[in-house]
Amino acid sequence: MGLRTGILLLVVLVIAALAALNWGWIASPVLMSLGFMQVTAPLGLIMLGLTVLLGILFVAYVVYLQSSVLLETRRHTREMQTQRDLADKAEASRFTELRNFLEAQENTHMSRNAERHAALLARVEQLEASLRQRGDQTDNTMAAHMGQLEDRLERRAGGAEPRF
Repeated sequence: MGLRTGILLLVVLVIAALAALNWGWIASPVLMSLGFMQVTAPLGLIMLGLTVLLGILFVAYVVYLQSSVLLETRRHTREMQTQRDLADKAEASRFTELRNFLEAQENTHMSRNAERHAALLARVEQLEASLRQRGDQTDNTMAAHMGQLEDRLERRAGGAEPRF
């Protein structure tokens, strides 16, 4: 029980105790002025009744405030959930866009790499063909030199030595 509730309960108990202890005076009729006329009535009972009525109105006001706060809290919670759902959808769409972007970038890089690979293979094949041609030329040159040397050796062996 909170401090405020304890104080309110204490005040109600004090009022009830005073009313019980002074019931004879509260219930005794007195001459009262209502402003435009005078009546005889128990002033204490009227004041006690007005205090009870004020307490009932106070409790009704508190219940009204609590229910309006509760309804506002529920509305606010629904709005927050709606906003949270929208944020989740936006985040999911951002992730989808990011994934699509990354896939597009990956596809671009893959196609560039494939083009570079094909160009590199073509260059390597060209170099291989060039090396084969150079090797064939070297073989032919070597064979020609060997043929010339064989001719010279045959001529020496045959006796006539050519002069160069």
